[in-house]
Amino acid sequence: MRRGYVILCCILCCLPPLWAQDYPRQNIDLDLLVQELFAEQDDESISYEDLYETLFQYYQRPVNLNRTTPEELASLYLLSRPQIVSYFNYLQENGELLSIYELQAIPGFDLPTIYRLLPFVQVPGAGLQSDSRPLWQRMVGEDNNALILRYERTLQQRRGYTSVDTSSRSTTRYLGSPEKLYLRYRISHTRDYSFGVTAEKDAGEQFTWSPGTRRYGFDFYTLHLQLYNKGRFKTIALGDYQLQFGQGLLLSSGYSVGKGGETITTVSRPNLGIRPYSSVLEYAFMRGGAATYTLGKVDVTAFYSNKLVDANLRGQSDTLLAEEQFFTGIQTTGFHRTPTELANKDAVREQVYGGSAQYQSADKTFSAGVTAMGMHYDAPIQKAGAPYQRFEFSGTHNYNLGTNYSYTWQNVYLFGEAAMSKSGGLGSINGLIANLTNNVELSVLYRYYARDFHTFYGGAFGEGTRNINEQGFYTGIKIKPLPKWEITAYYDRFRFPWLRYLVDAPSHGDEYLVRLYFRPTRQSSLYAQMRHESKGRNLSGNTTAMDYVAQAAPRNYLLYFETSPTRTLNLKTRVQFGTYAQESPRQTGYFISQDVNFTFDKFRLSTRYALFDTDSYDTRQYAYERDVLYAFSIPAFSGRGTRFYTLLQLRPIRDLDVWLKYGLTHFRDQESIGSGLEMIEGPRRSDVKVQVRYKF
Repeated sequence: MRRGYVILCCILCCLPPLWAQDYPRQNIDLDLLVQELFAEQDDESISYEDLYETLFQYYQRPVNLNRTTPEELASLYLLSRPQIVSYFNYLQENGELLSIYELQAIPGFDLPTIYRLLPFVQVPGAGLQSDSRPLWQRMVGEDNNALILRYERTLQQRRGYTSVDTSSRSTTRYLGSPEKLYLRYRISHTRDYSFGVTAEKDAGEQFTWSPGTRRYGFDFYTLHLQLYNKGRFKTIALGDYQLQFGQGLLLSSGYSVGKGGETITTVSRPNLGIRPYSSVLEYAFMRGGAATYTLGKVDVTAFYSNKLVDANLRGQSDTLLAEEQFFTGIQTTGFHRTPTELANKDAVREQVYGGSAQYQSADKTFSAGVTAMGMHYDAPIQKAGAPYQRFEFSGTHNYNLGTNYSYTWQNVYLFGEAAMSKSGGLGSINGLIANLTNNVELSVLYRYYARDFHTFYGGAFGEGTRNINEQGFYTGIKIKPLPKWEITAYYDRFRFPWLRYLVDAPSHGDEYLVRLYFRPTRQSSLYAQMRHESKGRNLSGNTTAMDYVAQAAPRNYLLYFETSPTRTLNLKTRVQFGTYAQESPRQTGYFISQDVNFTFDKFRLSTRYALFDTDSYDTRQYAYERDVLYAFSIPAFSGRGTRFYTLLQLRPIRDLDVWLKYGLTHFRDQESIGSGLEMIEGPRRSDVKVQVRYKF
């Protein structure tokens, strides 16, 4: 009776503003959502493609709120951990949800959070998820089943595609054509199966069939098959996959974010276990098999990976010993355009193996786990011997052992992970997230990564791109002083006890960000952001014999406004300004853009015109721009010039989508663009991109 009264009140009082699950689903701008929630304007370490793809998959196949898990909800990065515990407490007390409207009755769920959550969740009727037919029959009838083809090219000729000039010292040229080609096929059903294949040829790479050199048309392929909930097997993966356990200290998939405007939900990492891999990053994945088996309240995962990686093998000879080959590190660019790059392709075999056991209590408030893994290369890693590399990994074998935990007590969520590598180096990360009041949230995190802590597939929270040689303390806060206002901020202080690349002394730094967000209506939003960072770096232009480390201090300011005055018209204005100083006169840079977007029944048109002016590359400005599906674009602009692009999306027939994009960047006072083999003679660079998607 009590529950029926709650639902009736929700329907009668709050029906107008909410979108019911029975109504047509609300269209959302996934690009903008990723940008608003997660992205710093200059963070190159975030795998936006993987982040975007995961949210898009949730949008295509919304999470069943009556069959979900805490980690699946956490992977949306839209709910805090106390909100997730509150949700499961509600289910335990009242049973499964009967309507999407019940979200308003859950303690801690406010309307702005629900609005963001709605496109990714559903409350389907009973029995809709059950299907006992054979797998091939379920796949034949699946509507989430699409083939994508993409073509890209820079219209101007780059130096790498010109004929060889015999009078020049460099005679190297690209082996392949300037086209970039992409193919992707994927079919999946939530909590049942996922199958996909992705292939790519980068610009400059050859499209050739040569089994002797392990080249089969496209330069790179990735293939995966994952099955879910097969008896006690929670997940079975064959082919390419990713792993994410604990806070990602040892194993972290690409679906993770760093410091940005969202200062609470992105601090901790979801414990997702095995995930399919369908990206075109050619190094950050496992290739082999993995499975998760449920033993009561414990999920046990075993995995094995065996793949070839790019490396520059070198030989060292001795008069008494035979020549032994070694390499200095894995090459992660994925480019195989020149004879040298092609010779380094698949030069070293890498094997990764291990297991993990994860426990979760019945009330979903406590979890703990242990992970053990080993790695082996068929040739030793041997660094060049620079002082900053003194404590880097060397040899052929590495082993890691770690443990993780999480606990929610009332409105406080505690989490952490600690691990050790073969060298004896330690790494640990611990934090808490607390709902101080209904309108104030706080996050605190401390990390310690020793200078000899070695993990090759880790990606835990940190300032550096790797979890090594770093200590730091992060504090984030989110305040909602009024219903339509939100203030987010963080302060992070860090130090590097040993030398780093381009930093020839132990160094320290700090960083803070403040964002003010205002949403007057559901059709418009405005936010202003300021970010400051101070970090030790070798002084540029130093002429003394010893490199001198000085604090580099970039500042960035951002003002963004979006409005949709009509159903078909959307306007976006973006103003960025940045400064950079390091014991020298301050340098500046700015970027101003205006987007005009139209949405009609059969097509969507997106346009932008932008101006930029920067004193140097240190004041470069990053700006997100719309792109074709599964491509997330945040280019960097430096120098002086203008940027224009137009993106047209068509649906000529029911199951066919077509994207056409043209972009033009014009630089002022420049006679060439780029350097080396990428150099373009002249001040213009224009790119075209064509993509088609057919849904079977």
